[in-house]
Amino acid sequence: MNFGRVLVSLALCLAAPAWAQEAADKKPAEKDAAPIPEPNVSVTQHRGTFNGRSIAYRAIAGETYLKDKDGKPTAAIFSTTYIADGLRDPASRPVTFLFNGGPGSGSVWLHMGAFGPKRVAIPSDGTDDGAPPYPIVDNPDALLDVTDIVFIDPVGTGFSHALGKTDPKDFWGVTKDAQSVAQFIRLWLNEHGRWNSPKFLGGESYGTTRSAAVVNELEGAYNDVSLNGVILISTVLDFAAGADTQGNELSPILNLPSMAATALYHGKAQAASVESFVEEARQFAIGPYAAALLKGQRIGADERASVRRELSRFTGLSETYLDQADLRVEPGRFYKELLRDRGLTVGRLDSRYTGRDYDSAGETPDNDPSFYGIDGGYTAAINSYMRGDLGVKTDRSYVTIGSVQPWDWKIEGGRDSNAYLNLTPYLGRALRENKDLRIFVGQGYYDFATPFFAAEYALTRTGIPQDRIEYQYYGSGHMMYVRDEDRVKLSADVRRFIQQR
Repeated sequence: MNFGRVLVSLALCLAAPAWAQEAADKKPAEKDAAPIPEPNVSVTQHRGTFNGRSIAYRAIAGETYLKDKDGKPTAAIFSTTYIADGLRDPASRPVTFLFNGGPGSGSVWLHMGAFGPKRVAIPSDGTDDGAPPYPIVDNPDALLDVTDIVFIDPVGTGFSHALGKTDPKDFWGVTKDAQSVAQFIRLWLNEHGRWNSPKFLGGESYGTTRSAAVVNELEGAYNDVSLNGVILISTVLDFAAGADTQGNELSPILNLPSMAATALYHGKAQAASVESFVEEARQFAIGPYAAALLKGQRIGADERASVRRELSRFTGLSETYLDQADLRVEPGRFYKELLRDRGLTVGRLDSRYTGRDYDSAGETPDNDPSFYGIDGGYTAAINSYMRGDLGVKTDRSYVTIGSVQPWDWKIEGGRDSNAYLNLTPYLGRALRENKDLRIFVGQGYYDFATPFFAAEYALTRTGIPQDRIEYQYYGSGHMMYVRDEDRVKLSADVRRFIQQR
């Protein structure tokens, strides 16, 4: 036997507990986190003609780092900034901050569809965008003749992401998201010396919700960033009113004018114009229809028959179907039922679009033809444009629509604020406390995601000054700029709104 080896082994065994205790007494050294690189930024020079004016401009596409109280970077917010060259007094020129919605959507839609210097030219008539290549063309309707523009991608959208060990969920919620966007805006104003410039803020869809929340973050404390205007495109502010759930009588009331516009568009109703027909539908919705629904099962037979007859005239649906639905037609059922006799469904984002399902027997559509009819073109365009014209070098994929779940829907203030989610009071307070603030509201007649009557309802509640709110309407849906005529009108309307300051 090799006693030397035995003694060595015994010594090692006896020493092991001592080593273990020594290791336990010491905190294990954490593995060094990968260093956070400098922000990725690309700056390029361009020239374009906007509203008939030739303008040279600088494009800054890149990251801005948000930091915690200790100065540690927590998130990279990707934005695309367009600044006109040769300004003698930059402080006198407006700057407009824009984003889309979701939550989880990048700013690609407003950027490449409406207000950026380039746009993707997909079909304007409500037909599918097909397959690439998609034309990326100059956009003479961009707003660079009257304002510098900053397109913002919140965390989890576009190229924006959390940094280091920061959990991206720290930015996913009505208030948390608004705080991060407001922080970005303050940093941008610092960097570009634009604190005294006229400022406009705008968004589409949930971006209008975000706009209200960001206004609260910017103007709701003493360290104000005062705004000249808020641009709401396809507005959703009062989520409870528009909830398509059993027992909510406001939902069928607020959806009815959109159903009337859609029935007229597809030849299921008759009227002189969409404007006159939706006004008839508004009055019926808040009058006889609302009264009937609020009576519930106490409604009399004659009143029920009268309401059912008028409801059929507005919606294009049979009285038999409306009777079976108890006078309450959910949007999903409407998309499927309106053109069932043609074997078609209509879109949610834009009910001008039609689709064909696996079969015609279902209760709701298989998919939304107004989304799959545009998403391929926009996704290809933003990736091509960023990596081409704007010189962005990244191995990240641009997130057009991403999952930012779970989203924290809680907001501060008010009894039952968690159950009754309504951000309109933020705008009401801002209007009351900033005499120069104005609001622009742009709505499509064929939009069921954010119905125009629901926007009108939310913005006419108590506490919201009415004299500085402007409404404009368009003959398309949620993304009205996909229709050429409406893109031109939207651009002109927003341009005029900015110039009226």
